[in-house]
Amino acid sequence: MAGRIPQSFIDDLLARVNVLDIVEARVKLKRTGKNYSGLCPFHKEKSPSFTVNNEKQFYYCFGCGAGGNSLSFLMEHDRLSFPEAVEELAKLAGVEMPKAEGPVDHQREQRIKDIYALLQEASEYYQQQLREHPNKEIAVDYLKNRGLTGQFAARFGIGYAPPGWDNLLKKLARDEETKLRLEQAGMLINKEDSDRYYDRFRERIMFPIRDMRGRVIAFGGRVLGDEKPKYLNSPETDTFHKSRELYGLYEARKYNQSLERLIIVEGYMDVVGLAQYGIGYAVATLGTATTAQHLERILKMVPEVIFCFDGDAAGRKAAKRALDTTMPVITDGKQARFLFLPEGEDPDSLVRQEGCDAFEQRLNESLPLSDFFFKTLEEGADMSSLDGRARFSNQALPLIDQMQPGILKQMMQEKISELTGLSLEQLISVNNLQETTHAHATPEPDYYQGEPDYPDDGYFDYQPEQSDYRSDKKPGKEFTKGGKKFRPAPPGGSAVHFNPASTAVSILLHLPTLADHCGDLEILSASQEEAEKLLYQLNRYLQENPGVTPGILAVDWQEHEHLKPLIRQLNEIAHQTPIIDASNAQQVLSDCLNRLQERHLDREILQLKSQPHLSSEDKQRLNTLIMKQAGSRLRKAPEK
Repeated sequence: MAGRIPQSFIDDLLARVNVLDIVEARVKLKRTGKNYSGLCPFHKEKSPSFTVNNEKQFYYCFGCGAGGNSLSFLMEHDRLSFPEAVEELAKLAGVEMPKAEGPVDHQREQRIKDIYALLQEASEYYQQQLREHPNKEIAVDYLKNRGLTGQFAARFGIGYAPPGWDNLLKKLARDEETKLRLEQAGMLINKEDSDRYYDRFRERIMFPIRDMRGRVIAFGGRVLGDEKPKYLNSPETDTFHKSRELYGLYEARKYNQSLERLIIVEGYMDVVGLAQYGIGYAVATLGTATTAQHLERILKMVPEVIFCFDGDAAGRKAAKRALDTTMPVITDGKQARFLFLPEGEDPDSLVRQEGCDAFEQRLNESLPLSDFFFKTLEEGADMSSLDGRARFSNQALPLIDQMQPGILKQMMQEKISELTGLSLEQLISVNNLQETTHAHATPEPDYYQGEPDYPDDGYFDYQPEQSDYRSDKKPGKEFTKGGKKFRPAPPGGSAVHFNPASTAVSILLHLPTLADHCGDLEILSASQEEAEKLLYQLNRYLQENPGVTPGILAVDWQEHEHLKPLIRQLNEIAHQTPIIDASNAQQVLSDCLNRLQERHLDREILQLKSQPHLSSEDKQRLNTLIMKQAGSRLRKAPEK
């Protein structure tokens, strides 16, 4: 019988993939603050209630209650079984599936858990050494001379590996098995001739490398002087694959709610230094050139990537490699730019000299990919001669032909036609290349085209599905009754009762701007009825967060324990309470609030009357409430 897929493998997959990448490939999303929203793929709707939270790596639909991570999304959306969804994620992450046959490799699963735990312990140890080691001043002075504050050292978890061959070994290696785990984590080196272990990192500033979940997966160490190698990275391990990871990506996403672009720089200190000066969107590759996997990951998160290089020959050569890597990956709507720094400067030193605004001005003026491409090729070609233009086109066209079909590719082909004096058809014919035109380009599916094929009437009369939206449950089949569509009710029936409070909640959900007309509703704050407490919290939230969408509301409320239980009830009210015509919604809302006020008047009057002895204050309060009650009934009495 097929064995269970190890949980450690699944955890690793979820750490490697980005839920936004998975969802955005199937659902058209729009950035809304720190989240992304769109039309829910699991139920029909006109207004977006589906939200993806990139920071917390989950999605949630306010309308139908669907929610989960990358794995559950693939299972629900693509109708995949659990193993099929895991296999699909593995392909996207570029890792091999564990063998399906045979028993679960519990030993490997436990080993990876141990490695994560030891790496976290190592990170805490190095940070402690930066604060407490007798030689700490050497490391602290180095960081201060680089302009780094304690606040940003702590933000990035920077530490210190003191001199000595076995500091970490003595601290963490409690037994022989732990020594082996530390070696597998890349933290110890085994001296084979004597079968002894020693620390890989010694007398270095330590930079923990984190995955998308914030787990420490490896380290980078920088020497304090001029020794070689200047930077030392962890080796490839079960938790660390340098061709896919980027230093600073976790921090950039964590501390920037609206990440619009990322800068790729060379070193750890460049990332940290730029962040300290307000440019918190820099990342660094880890001892390798930028790979296609790096770029695909970045360009699914942000629309723009900027490569930052030294202006010398080595920097130009590195930029050319980055250009070759980017050409097949870049698509319409995404942009790659190239920034070359003055000789002898790096991003860290330059931002300290000229400040954030001046450095960002350099970023804004950096060369777009197309400009850098043509400038690089023209430098080695004599464009005044026929032979030079022919060589230029022979070099340029095959590179452009690798690009994804789209407008950018077509415009770059037309630019070559302009430079060489040959028509695009001639160039394509001579070079035997594939023509790229609007007609031949594969159109991006537009999930917003057309109107939903369902009637408006009765949609919000649907019974809700189970709010946990488990992956093993499929949406119930719709049925028609009285000309309206319904879904099956959840087991046990609904917890929602139609009353003024739930009707008011429904109105505010669909027309949140009306919250400004509700006042503070403080009278409902101590209510024992769930719908009234919900109305109070919802009204307060909408007044404090104007313009918020229901999906974002649900994400925000997930962070507060006292509000999380209310989300289910919101879902049920949204499905069960009929939507009110916008033309009279304000009047209906006002009527609901008046009825709630009257109800609370009646309750308080009844409570006071039931007391055997009333104080003078209570008597006065009772008379006041009775007068209010009479006035309210008089206003509602029909005219004769």
